[in-house]
Amino acid sequence: MDVIRTEGLTKQFGDFVAVDGVTLTVPEGEVLALLGPNGAGKTTTVRMLASILKPTSGGATIAGYDVVRDTRTVRRIVGLLTEFPGLYLRMRALEYLDFFGQLQGLSPQQRQQRSEELLVRFKMWEARDLRLGEYSKGMRQKLALIRAMLHDPQVLFLDEPTSAMDPHSAKLVRDCILDLRRERRTIIICTHNLAEAELLADRVAIIRRGQIVALGTLAELRARLLGDPVLELRLAQSLDGLLPLITDLVDIEERGETWLRYRTAQPEVINPILIQRLAREGTEVITLSKVPRSLEDVYLKIVEE
Repeated sequence: MDVIRTEGLTKQFGDFVAVDGVTLTVPEGEVLALLGPNGAGKTTTVRMLASILKPTSGGATIAGYDVVRDTRTVRRIVGLLTEFPGLYLRMRALEYLDFFGQLQGLSPQQRQQRSEELLVRFKMWEARDLRLGEYSKGMRQKLALIRAMLHDPQVLFLDEPTSAMDPHSAKLVRDCILDLRRERRTIIICTHNLAEAELLADRVAIIRRGQIVALGTLAELRARLLGDPVLELRLAQSLDGLLPLITDLVDIEERGETWLRYRTAQPEVINPILIQRLAREGTEVITLSKVPRSLEDVYLKIVEE
């Protein structure tokens, strides 16, 4: 079931088109990474999906509820973490969470139980009596995430969820997102941390100038944008005299004294033939491996074009 659906979602501010006809679907339990340069339209898209901004045209639904007509229901079933969360710095953590729990309609028992559970989960329990103004940037970000999760939402929109966090805190947040995915929560993450997106996301959407310019799994985007996989062969001896065995099978892209890289659409066919030929010549193969191609390679390919 598609929990998030958009059709031609558009937002203009005067003459400036911030989001331009975005159409996508996100099924239940999927983590979608929404990537793009600053000003590309990521945050505006999320704010419309969370019923914070009204679209200029087009529309969207969350779990079947229209983001314009059913704003109260949408806000009740989504959790939103903004990149710059506004915190009431004179409040303490428990009273802050209790206040927002009341806004979400939670009972006193639910507010207490969820607040304590999440503060412990994110290693924030010992700081519960400090005023938020005494928190570090990373602690404030974790508390804002706790606030977004307080009412146990079906859908989460997370804008730079690990921004300003130390490595340990960032891992806690990533582990939590992975747990939520296993619980079949639907999540959109806006981030500039490409390694994090690669770890967490089932699919990636890249937005540029308000338009989705690429959408798919990382494997699909690699194949579509970077071409056939690149293989690296390393030998125990010089390539001299061996090249004729190789060049009639593949085109060499790079080479050194004892190594080379080539591209092929059929590694499962080409690689065994190549290994057999080298073995007949008594050539020792040290490694034959696929050259890693990261989400960063895909992203830069799109943005630079």
